[in-house]
Amino acid sequence: MLTFRLIPGLTRQALRGAVLAATAAAITLISAAAAEAATPAMAQTAQTPLAVTDLAGRTIKMPADPHRILLGESRLLSAVALLEGQKPLARIVGWQGDLPTMDPQTFEAYAQRFPEIRQIPLIGKATEDSISDEKALALKPDVAIFSVAGHGPSRYNALVKQLEATGTTVVFVDFRLHPMQNTLPSIKLLGEVLHREKEADAYIQFYQQHLARVQQVVNAIPESQRPKVFVDMLAGVWDAGCCHTAGKGNFGEFVDAAGGRNIAAGLLPGVLGDISMEQVIAAQPDVYIATGSRTKPGLASLRVGALTSEHDADASLAQLAARPGFNAIKAIHDGRVHGISHNYYDSPYNIVAIEAFAKWFYPQQFSTLDVHATERELYRRFLAIPDTGTEWVDAPLPAAQAQQAAR
Repeated sequence: MLTFRLIPGLTRQALRGAVLAATAAAITLISAAAAEAATPAMAQTAQTPLAVTDLAGRTIKMPADPHRILLGESRLLSAVALLEGQKPLARIVGWQGDLPTMDPQTFEAYAQRFPEIRQIPLIGKATEDSISDEKALALKPDVAIFSVAGHGPSRYNALVKQLEATGTTVVFVDFRLHPMQNTLPSIKLLGEVLHREKEADAYIQFYQQHLARVQQVVNAIPESQRPKVFVDMLAGVWDAGCCHTAGKGNFGEFVDAAGGRNIAAGLLPGVLGDISMEQVIAAQPDVYIATGSRTKPGLASLRVGALTSEHDADASLAQLAARPGFNAIKAIHDGRVHGISHNYYDSPYNIVAIEAFAKWFYPQQFSTLDVHATERELYRRFLAIPDTGTEWVDAPLPAAQAQQAAR
C-alpha cells in the first residue's frame, strides 16, 4: 500500500498530483512484471500449433501426449522409424499386414533386431476392404496415420470419423501420389503430431541438401538433351502383364527430378496405369528401369531389397532384360538397363532413388556421386536397423553369368 505524509508547504492540489503520479508508476511496474512473466508461456504456445492441416487438406487437432500410434499401411513404418530413433516400434499398437506381405525382406530385417514386430496386432491385410473397424477402435490409439492413396483407409472411410469420435487424431500423409511435393510436408507434419520436431527437421535438412546437389546439375541441362526414360513397375509380375508404369506422379516425379523425360507422362491420364508394349517400343526410351518387390513362381522378376545379395539382384535384372520381345525396346537393346526397389514408390527414402536415377541418366556429370554413401548416411543417422541388402542394380549380369545363376 502506498502512504503519504503531508509535507509543510505542500498544497493539497500538489499532493493529489503526486499521488496520481505514484499510482501510475506502480501500475506500470506491475504491468511490466506481468507481461515479462507471461512472455515465455505465450511464446511456447505460439511455437506449438494447436491445429494443423494434413495432406488431405483436413484441419486436425494436435494430440497432447501421444503414446499409442495406429498405422493404416504398415509400410508407413518407413516414415515413423525416421522419427523414433532406436525405438521405432515402441508406440505402434496396430497396423495392416501389407509390410510382411509386400515387403517381407524389410519386415524380416526389423524382426531380426525387434522380434516384437511379429506381435503387433493386425487390423487387416493389404487392402482397404480387409480392415476391421472393431479391431482398430479396440486398440484405442491416440494417433492414426493413414495415406492419402494406397492400400489403407481412405479419407472418406467410415473408420476415420469413428476414430475421431473417440478422440483419436487422424492424420493423412502422402509419399505415393506426388512425392516431390508432399514428402517433406508429410515428414514435418508427422514431426509435429508425434512431437518429434527436431528429428523431422534433421531429416528434412538431409533430404534438401542431397536434392539440391542433384538439381544444381540437372537444372542446367536443356530439355532436348535429357534422356527419355521408361519405368517398368513390378516388372514381370504385374497382374495385367506389360506394362505398369507411372505418369504424372510417383516414380514419374523421380524421373523429372533426376533430369529425365518420362515417356508415360503423356500417355497416362493419372498417376499410375498401364501402357502397351507397342507404346513403349514406339517411344524409343533411352533408359529402362525395372522396379521389383515381390516374386511369383515361374516368372522373371527383379529381386531387390533388404537381405538380398548384389549377385542375385544383378542376375534377376538380366533375366528381365532377356524376356522375349524386350530387346525391341531401344534402351534394352543399347544396354542402358537398371533396376530399383519398388518400395521407393511410397517411401520418404525416395531421395536415394532420385540420386540413383541421376547417376544412371548422367554418369559423367555425376561420376563422383556416391549413392551408396547417401544410403549409409540415411541408415546411420535416422534408422535403428543396419543397411543390409541391395536396393538397386546399376547394371545386369552378363548374359552367360545370368543364365548360370538361373539354373
